Amino acid sequence: MTEMPPIAVATPPSLPASQRNFTPFDLALYGGTILAWGFSWIAMRYQVGTVAPEVSVMWRFAIAAPIMLLIAVMRGESLRFPLADHARMVALGATLFSTNFVLFYSAAAHLTSGLLSVVFSLASIFNVILGVVLFGARASLRVVAGAVLGALGVAGLFYPEIAGAHFDRAAGIGLLLCVIGTLFFCAGNIASASLQRRGGAVFATTGCAMVYGTLIMAIYAAVRGRSFAIDTAPTYLGGLIFLALVSSVVAFACYLTLLGRVGAARASYMTVVLPVVALGVSTVFEAYVWTWPAALGLVAVLAGNVLVLRSGKTR
Repeated sequence: MTEMPPIAVATPPSLPASQRNFTPFDLALYGGTILAWGFSWIAMRYQVGTVAPEVSVMWRFAIAAPIMLLIAVMRGESLRFPLADHARMVALGATLFSTNFVLFYSAAAHLTSGLLSVVFSLASIFNVILGVVLFGARASLRVVAGAVLGALGVAGLFYPEIAGAHFDRAAGIGLLLCVIGTLFFCAGNIASASLQRRGGAVFATTGCAMVYGTLIMAIYAAVRGRSFAIDTAPTYLGGLIFLALVSSVVAFACYLTLLGRVGAARASYMTVVLPVVALGVSTVFEAYVWTWPAALGLVAVLAGNVLVLRSGKTR
């Protein structure tokens, strides 16, 4: 699953990020991030089985966190933070690097990986909703239209299951877990943005938050009496390594670099492409069956995201 805090990094070139043409390196960063996060959903699907979700999440970030911290040190970022920043990193670890993932890993037992990605792609819409609810922001008509399109799109994608009576209690639980997981992701965005406003270095704060997320998952797993042993099947181990190294480290490094080069607004448009990649992968590996309602639903979800992203900000 994607980890994308809404942060703006200063752009080195003289032209504003919103006006500068993409270079081949920018396009490579785009492609690398989209492929890494687009394939992460099917890798997550292979984590479901004999290992408890909280244990899988714990091992994922136990591998990713030290690598992220090593990158921070190599970039010259300080790992010393005031206590107030540690409190924010705990919040970031609890929302973005633990609870969010446990919910999606649990949902993966009930839904195809492509559908997980579609629900998650509504994060841009949920961010606006949280802004309205928590901070009293006013949403523009374009944002409202985007939210409606997004909701209708999800309904269209799930219509084949509903019409075919395959949308049972388990599928409903899976959808609910996805929605709650996306809300936790958005809450993590707020914690991350707070850290960046305080001047926290991106890789250092992210690595520390991953450490806290790992500890939270370890404590939760221990309290529930879970075994910390992992599945030695090639599919599980391959998925774990891919999620830890590619989806959590390489993709994050590419995305943060892209933010600094083209700006947050243009970088965020990759969220429109991710569901297309994930559903394509699901079609190949999980035999996801396309129907006209599902195809129209995907178009509606993508259009809703575009409307929200083009709105710039609530007003």
